[in-house]
Amino acid sequence: MSPLVLQADEIFLRPARFRDRAKWNEVRAENKEWLTPWEATLPRVPAGSPASEFVSKRPSFFEMVHALNREARAGRSYSFLIWKGENLIGQITLGGVIYGALRAGHIGYWIDRNFANRGYTTQAVLRLSSYGFSELGLHRIEINVRPENAASCKVAEKAGFTFEGHRKAFLHIDGAWRDHVSFVKYNELIQ
Repeated sequence: MSPLVLQADEIFLRPARFRDRAKWNEVRAENKEWLTPWEATLPRVPAGSPASEFVSKRPSFFEMVHALNREARAGRSYSFLIWKGENLIGQITLGGVIYGALRAGHIGYWIDRNFANRGYTTQAVLRLSSYGFSELGLHRIEINVRPENAASCKVAEKAGFTFEGHRKAFLHIDGAWRDHVSFVKYNELIQ
């Protein structure tokens, strides 16, 4: 079965493949300083606690691809690399997908600084939101952003997400529990 590819105006979204490792590592290395203030980090947990096996270290690229594929097959998370032609320019995920009385998920993303402020992230958010609403039948999608990240707040707004509120100490980012602002978009096709 061929991987799901989502086409947007100037970019396309495709799940990561093992052969993307060199490009992914290169883009991530070039953007380390640019991404660090916004990157999720692993909080310390007591040794021997049930959580310790889940937060011990960051996965290798191959482990990440395996995990992303497993989560997509289970319908819990859909992660894509963002491509502009042959250039890998970022990554976007519709994660935390829930079905039932709450049919929702949340979007997270990162973009190569060389391709920032050109509308590509907004295109990716719009395309993945459309997929979540039309193909997965989700009712609600959130984007949670550190309030200091003006560019990501702007992406959410340009993609039609509306400000919903503040979340105190919401995610572990750049080594500490950080406050976030929450933006939400609803599926107008579902009542």
